Amino acid sequence: MTIRFVWRILKQVPNQLVSLDQVFQALADPTRRDMVERLVRGPASVTELARPHAMSLPAAMQHLQVLEACGLVRSRKAGRVRTCHIEPDALRAAEGWISSQRTTWESRLDRLGAYLAEPSSTKE
Repeated sequence: MTIRFVWRILKQVPNQLVSLDQVFQALADPTRRDMVERLVRGPASVTELARPHAMSLPAAMQHLQVLEACGLVRSRKAGRVRTCHIEPDALRAAEGWISSQRTTWESRLDRLGAYLAEPSSTKE
């Protein structure tokens, strides 16, 4: 293994973490979460995504730009209509992180439950 190869690997690791941070930051906003939920059902135009929120198209585009920047959404413009699609890989990355955290906490809670179930004479 060369130093250049190792450096390339190490350089990519922080980018993955930043990407995950960006996904969670984008999903912190309820409007963007609603847009993602809508796009999970299928592609939609910016107008369709903005309609339930009674917001202007430029405001909807700002939300969509945040979602695109973190990789959750991609869009394509055909004529005057911009259609948005969900990118499942970014959601899978967030789901994987949450799943690993859930496993850790369930294990800790199981150990706590076992400890609390022990008779009090063994705890002293």
